[in-house]
Amino acid sequence: MTVSIQPTLEVRDLGLVPYDKATRLQDELVEQRLRNEIPDTLLLLEHPPVITLGRRGSMTDVYVSEVDLARRGIAVERTTRGGLVTYHGPGQLVGYPIVHLRQRGLTVPCYVRALELAIVDALAETGIAGRIDEDHIGVWTDSNPAGKMAAIGVAQRRGVTLHGFAVNLQPDLSYFSLINPCGIGSLGVTSAVAVLGHPVDMAAFKARVTDALDRQLAAVACSR
Repeated sequence: MTVSIQPTLEVRDLGLVPYDKATRLQDELVEQRLRNEIPDTLLLLEHPPVITLGRRGSMTDVYVSEVDLARRGIAVERTTRGGLVTYHGPGQLVGYPIVHLRQRGLTVPCYVRALELAIVDALAETGIAGRIDEDHIGVWTDSNPAGKMAAIGVAQRRGVTLHGFAVNLQPDLSYFSLINPCGIGSLGVTSAVAVLGHPVDMAAFKARVTDALDRQLAAVACSR
């Protein structure tokens, strides 16, 4: 049976959601997407303070104990996404696309590139020059203060994606000093508010990144 590809993403704006709850929701949606009960879907949300360890992550990249983190109100979660250690918290826009790669004819590397390009496009519309680094997954800026603007860590089950991206709009960057983010903390972490000198309209950025991701998923072409 031939299944038509949904031309657009269905967006669910969830607000502030604990990491473990968002993980359970993704698990449910992946199964629904595999059964073609829902279209490709983008979850947009923020998390309370949490440090997450990807499949290759370990506590060696976390500079304080889990006990101390708990005292500070910071959760620690092991996760199935790719990558090492990162931080999520309020002011950071997190996106979890539930996308059927096989129906779209995309490989995981091409999908990751689509995420990177979509974030670069959305940042450009916000007034920030973002760029891709061929040696490191994510989105970066050379604007002052330079550094990593967005982290990307994905997984897929039978061709359907989960996890996704996190864009630093106006999070408290001091939390990143507690970890070696993505194992490359020496390269720096920055945010939109640090670059622009004023907060970013979260709702407007959500619309920009959604539109950009829709375009990039339809247009991206790569040989990776």
